[in-house]
Amino acid sequence: MLVGGVGYEIILPLFVLENIKKHPPEDTVSLFIYYNQTERQPRPVLIGFESEVEKAFFQLFISVDAIGPLKAVKAMDRPVSDIAQAIENRDEKMLATLKGIGKRTAQKIIAALHGKVSMFVMGTPGTGGDALGISVQEGGGISDQVSAQVVDVLVQQLGYVAPIARKMVALAIAETPDMSTPEELFDAVIRRAGS
Repeated sequence: MLVGGVGYEIILPLFVLENIKKHPPEDTVSLFIYYNQTERQPRPVLIGFESEVEKAFFQLFISVDAIGPLKAVKAMDRPVSDIAQAIENRDEKMLATLKGIGKRTAQKIIAALHGKVSMFVMGTPGTGGDALGISVQEGGGISDQVSAQVVDVLVQQLGYVAPIARKMVALAIAETPDMSTPEELFDAVIRRAGS
């Protein structure tokens, strides 16, 4: 990629590269970039994703002990929803088939992330379809304004990325549609995230 005459190397997970190849050559491709530089890795590494959701999953994935950014990029050779589904199903065999992930690392992934990645799974029950979608589906007594307030708190004060925050709110509304106040909704979101 060239920016202002300067070339940057961007590493892409295989599933992102495959999706980009499906675009016509004249299409402009926008990427969400994860920047990594550490004392052990002094040369900056730029990793590209097609959505904030993919980037958010990647950041959660590299929080697992023994999985750094470069190992995670190699391992993510399948869509985020497939990997998240395997984690939620405790499917150690599937995770062990990812590049560079053996049985022991698959166990670590499940131990660290089980119950924390359900919002990345496609077709989660009660969400009305694609769990990676970013629109909040309102229900019951929750207004758009109340939902927006809770999403804003999750993003601005707790550091969630906006698509994940909106999905967390949508899932809480789907489970308990009779809420009406921001406090009730926020409590439901936090309870659900902690379970």
